[in-house]
Amino acid sequence: MILDHAAHPHHHGKLTNAKQQLELRNPTCGDVLQLEVSLDDGKISEIAFSGTGCTISQASASMMTDEVLHKTPAQVEKMVTTFSELVTGQDPANADEILGDAAILEGVTQFPARIKCATLAWKAIYQILAEVQD
Repeated sequence: MILDHAAHPHHHGKLTNAKQQLELRNPTCGDVLQLEVSLDDGKISEIAFSGTGCTISQASASMMTDEVLHKTPAQVEKMVTTFSELVTGQDPANADEILGDAAILEGVTQFPARIKCATLAWKAIYQILAEVQD
């Protein structure tokens, strides 16, 4: 599943009318992620990402965009926290239920150098939604 998401990422590209945009970089490995989001009625109505990076960062971004679409900022915040706990080996409750397919990235915990790759997109959505709520 990880290789499939990396080779055929979902929601990859640009939005025509993105209301929020953010670029994050992972200086340790060179990943670059641009995330664009639009919200309607308090939920994520559109999302897209672009950029370059390793298989883990691209797959994680693809899975994240699938899972956060049509969610509220509060739901996404819970997902980001759960994902962060999952990939750092903290074994959060209900991770499969909260994260859907993205829970498969739990194995990243065995490769500490890849944790930043896996969390890049999740940090981006968290930062965008934090700015919207301010």
